[in-house]
Amino acid sequence: MIAIGSDHGGFELKQEVIKHLQERNIEYKDCGTYTKDSCDYPVFAKKVAEAVVNKECELGILICGTGIGISIAANKVKGIRAALCHDCFSAQATKEHNNANVLAMGARVIGPGLALKIVDTFLDTPFSNDERHIRRIELIED
Repeated sequence: MIAIGSDHGGFELKQEVIKHLQERNIEYKDCGTYTKDSCDYPVFAKKVAEAVVNKECELGILICGTGIGISIAANKVKGIRAALCHDCFSAQATKEHNNANVLAMGARVIGPGLALKIVDTFLDTPFSNDERHIRRIELIED
């Protein structure tokens, strides 16, 4: 299951991603926001991050205007490795090398077509399990 959340700036793109997850028959948990009304992104970053660290969901997707603030907020939760990705190469590399467990994107930076390709890349790319990457993740987690 994928935890997904956004603030008001990412609400419309979140709806596109949810529709895409449904088309792929991927279960998701919508952690909010549920309207375009102005709200605070750290609230939704924390909800998604906690769903991932508590193993309620395998991965998370977060969207705000730039993706920056929401990724910073998510990374405050111990055990989260949120990666801001605005291209498919970064989404692939962060899963292969960092075993990122949360994807962050900026709705004002990329359009829905690219965002859905990034989501697919992130979800479909496995962690490499290379010893050097495991060692580096352990250093991050310390």
